[in-house]
Amino acid sequence: MSSDRTSTAIWWIRRDLRLTDNPALHSALAAAEEVIPLFILDPKLLDSSYVGSRRIAFMFDGLRAIDEDLRDRGSRLIVRRGVPAEVLQKFALETGACAIYAQQDYSPYAKARDARAEGDVRITYTGGLAIREPGSVLKADGDPYTVFTPYKKMWLSFPSITRGDILPAPKFISTPSNIDSLKIPSETVGPKAIVQAGEAAAKARLRDFVSGSSPKIYAYKADRDRPDLDGTSLLSPALRFGMLSPRLAALAAFEAADNADTTEDRKGADTWLSELIWRDFYIGILGQFEHVRSGSFRPVYDQIQWRNDPDDFDAWCAGQTGYPFVDAAMRQLAEIGWMHNRARMVVASFLVKDLLIDWRWGERWFMQQLLDGDPASNNGGWQWSAGTGTDAAPYFRIFNPTLQSIKFDPDGKYIHKWVPELRNVTGKKLHEPSKLSAADQKEAGCTIGEDYPNQIVNHSWARDRTLEAYKAVKG
Repeated sequence: MSSDRTSTAIWWIRRDLRLTDNPALHSALAAAEEVIPLFILDPKLLDSSYVGSRRIAFMFDGLRAIDEDLRDRGSRLIVRRGVPAEVLQKFALETGACAIYAQQDYSPYAKARDARAEGDVRITYTGGLAIREPGSVLKADGDPYTVFTPYKKMWLSFPSITRGDILPAPKFISTPSNIDSLKIPSETVGPKAIVQAGEAAAKARLRDFVSGSSPKIYAYKADRDRPDLDGTSLLSPALRFGMLSPRLAALAAFEAADNADTTEDRKGADTWLSELIWRDFYIGILGQFEHVRSGSFRPVYDQIQWRNDPDDFDAWCAGQTGYPFVDAAMRQLAEIGWMHNRARMVVASFLVKDLLIDWRWGERWFMQQLLDGDPASNNGGWQWSAGTGTDAAPYFRIFNPTLQSIKFDPDGKYIHKWVPELRNVTGKKLHEPSKLSAADQKEAGCTIGEDYPNQIVNHSWARDRTLEAYKAVKG
């Protein structure tokens, strides 16, 4: 009896460091008797100033984790280094592979890399990066959505994700044993990592988020804007590298909503699902409107006359702006490579609309620092805050950093953790220490201008300056 299966296929691993619900791996196993898991260390990415060392180390930790998972199934991870197009074709010739399977990626760099990789051995691309891949959620006329609310409505009109949609992890993978591999680089995120890399760790975090006597997902709508509370899933780094299937995350959200006992509980699950839908939305925007990678979605805003003061930017990066909530967030980012989403919005608004610094400066800094730095979500978030993007906050919406601090860190726990100079300042004075009297400063053991900086800009004055800058290009 004849078979259509090839003898050997390559599973080209990119942003899918998992075995469960992996369409590329699933397709390779269906097509070939032997499958070789290959990861290519791409010098252009590893040496890029846009890619932070912390995130690279997290990826290496993830490679070690998936190598262990593969070895448990009779396989192993093969690592090579070089230009992907050159490595792939040479590797296919070396191994006699007749097919290559990979998960589709949508960033401009990924699309250019994949176009160059086409050679004698055919590459088949599958879904897996998004819950609903770009191009699947479209307007009636076939155009992509550029506003989130109608996109979400259409997204939700599709059938819910069910357990039957999730591809199980294979029990065994037959991989040739005589293939040379480089060692996975030794860099590791270390003890300061906010989360552990790997699929098993990500699945455990997902279970903790949606299960137990009082699942955090049910309080998500109420707690998600409070960086002083443990109210988020911390799954964004795993989703960024595909250590967790986005469909598995969506399944957890759908099931939590279905099992909710109260309206408020269901709102919590629905709100978390909405964040996953935002992720799909921004993947599509980057894939379908490539100009956003280097410029505003609305090009008129590329004409804004930014101040781009390097000293102000350095103060913002270092968490030395004199606005405690902003400084706490920036120091958290520097220390652990992660920042609460509410804090991301506040510090982005402050950089762009208080300091009048180009949002692309902040976008790059985030990509250099964040464990979960994702080109689509990071770009979308920054353009939202800058008022230049798709569903952008109106240009005249400018967060007041002091009021945001009072509202979302009312007891000052977040500030006290990350700005220890102010640990003895309490109450509303904590949120605007530049107004502390000399007696208050002495009592707190903190001299403003010496132990903690004065505000580098007056918010009210800066707001007016920014409104004029935006109005000038709007006409």
